[in-house]
Amino acid sequence: MTVSKRRRGLTVASALLGGVLVLSACSGGDDSASSDGGGDTSQAKADEAAAKKSSQAEIKITPKDGTDNASINNSAAVTVSKGTLTAVTMTTSEGAKVAGELSADKTSWKPDTQLERSTTYKVAAEAKDSDGLVAHENASFTTVSPANSFIGNFTPEDGSTVGVGMPVSINFDKAITNKAAVQKGITVSSSSGQEVVGHWFNANRIDFRPEDYWKENSTVTLKLALDGVQGANGVYGVQQKTVTFKIGRNQVSYVDAKTKQMKVTQNGATIKTIPISAGSPDNKTYEGVMVMSEKFKETRMNGATVGFTDDDGKGEYDIKDVPHAIRLTNSGTFMHGNYWGAKSIFGSVNTSHGCVGLSDTKGANDTGTAGYWMYTHSIVGDVVVVKNTGDKTVAPDNGLNGWNLSWADWKAGSAV
Repeated sequence: MTVSKRRRGLTVASALLGGVLVLSACSGGDDSASSDGGGDTSQAKADEAAAKKSSQAEIKITPKDGTDNASINNSAAVTVSKGTLTAVTMTTSEGAKVAGELSADKTSWKPDTQLERSTTYKVAAEAKDSDGLVAHENASFTTVSPANSFIGNFTPEDGSTVGVGMPVSINFDKAITNKAAVQKGITVSSSSGQEVVGHWFNANRIDFRPEDYWKENSTVTLKLALDGVQGANGVYGVQQKTVTFKIGRNQVSYVDAKTKQMKVTQNGATIKTIPISAGSPDNKTYEGVMVMSEKFKETRMNGATVGFTDDDGKGEYDIKDVPHAIRLTNSGTFMHGNYWGAKSIFGSVNTSHGCVGLSDTKGANDTGTAGYWMYTHSIVGDVVVVKNTGDKTVAPDNGLNGWNLSWADWKAGSAV
């Protein structure tokens, strides 16, 4: 009997201990629970009951925690299902806050502005489900570095008005080897409905134009959807933007070095004839179609910068205040005012180092000169056609002069 009582006491103690354990695992228990964990009120049942009390809201942060080379445009976002967001905080690793926007239904959040490259961001999000239970999620990611990304510098500028010859020209800061993927991420369209095609001049430059000059008074739209596009091994695009510009009146000027006259036309009709002085027989002006790419009321021209030097290595000329200068090539061909030459040369003799000179006065303020008239009646993108100089045709990539390629040759330079 003694042994039996002792055993019974141990059994009761074990049951009590089991009850205490069940009570500590949840807020209530069943006194009939067995000590070996069997029955409907087992530990598994208690865990299930506790889980039912946690929030059903599921938060997702992108990019996922630990991501490198994240996009600076689209990758950062917080979404929630089975609940609504109650708080989202995004900061740099230095603690600077990033402003963001919560959707009207409070199920998504995104930054207000483009992120910075080579920056680590931390995101903390909180949400509630329909029962008011709270869920939390945290993540940290680092955006793509300049070394692992490329940017295209483009012309013309957003909102500008340009001439009918202005191509869309994009110069990338990294060499592009995956040209097809990059070109597919660029769209150029015109309200005129003209077909527009891209042409790669090299690994860093692509220009877009239609077969003929843009239609006057049309609108051209450039869309860059390069975010995340792999341009080369380990190098990704970061740009995502839309640019629009207007095409002005159709102005094309025709320079004839033989007659030493320039006819300025608008919509095919001559509006002015101007005497000129083109390149001398020793320094001929390029022939071909050239597009005005820059305008300067005054600029300095030093022969040393374009290879015209004397025996001492100094420039054959150095004029600090050339008036009304309009760039036609990257290599230094300009149409500009000339105040230092005899007025008799214009229309009678070619004397320049390759530029197209117009009569002008010092100071660029005389409104009655040919240089002033041409400067004020021209916009970037206007076309100048030069002939009868005896020189070669300007290279299509020397400035914005791709019009010197046939349409077939232009299309052959497309990667798509």
